[in-house]
Amino acid sequence: MFQIAGILAGGVLGFLYYKKVGCPTGRCPITSNPYGSTLYGAVMGLLVGSFF
Repeated sequence: MFQIAGILAGGVLGFLYYKKVGCPTGRCPITSNPYGSTLYGAVMGLLVGSFF
């Protein structure tokens, strides 16, 4: 249950990071597109959610 919540929260936070901060040069491998940023956030959310 916490893993699913972590995935959802991490994905949303990853997408918000892309929208608000992003990568101004376009050379950042993770934050230069919304898919990479959302996926990275979801994986990080899964890792944090698995602690609980």
